[in-house]
Amino acid sequence: MSHGIQAPAWPTLLALALAVSVTSACYVVPMAGPDGTIQYAHYPLPPVGTPLPPPAAGPAPATLPVKLYPVNQQATHTGVISGNVTNMMTGKGRFIVNYLGEVLNGEATRVSTEEKRGVASAFSPGGMYMSCEYQMNTPYQGAGTCSFANGAKYQMHIGN
Repeated sequence: MSHGIQAPAWPTLLALALAVSVTSACYVVPMAGPDGTIQYAHYPLPPVGTPLPPPAAGPAPATLPVKLYPVNQQATHTGVISGNVTNMMTGKGRFIVNYLGEVLNGEATRVSTEEKRGVASAFSPGGMYMSCEYQMNTPYQGAGTCSFANGAKYQMHIGN
């Protein structure tokens, strides 16, 4: 006697069980890519009861002091200027300096991995801007030159 309900076929049940078991044993982890964008990676979960491993950690960002020393007449009236750069250890960094009462914010970007050369740019809401070229000896120390919109030029020392 048929009641109008048909039992599911075993191959269909088996395929459904396999799909559930394969997709439920994974998790997605966001990670920063080399250019700073978020990328998602797919990892299988370990067996039940096994603790999850900690996420892989690269070098931690380092905030470094920056000193700018005058090298032309336009720069001499300010004396030494202090700021800092946060090296994200990805080829990018954040740059900040206080110049003539204005806070300039910007970024630093490595342009050559082999030579560890880079450029930095910063801008203030009041319209002051600067651009720098630098070379890192280590991830924590380097040197370069900076020019400001008003013609002032400085020698830059990064790190301690």
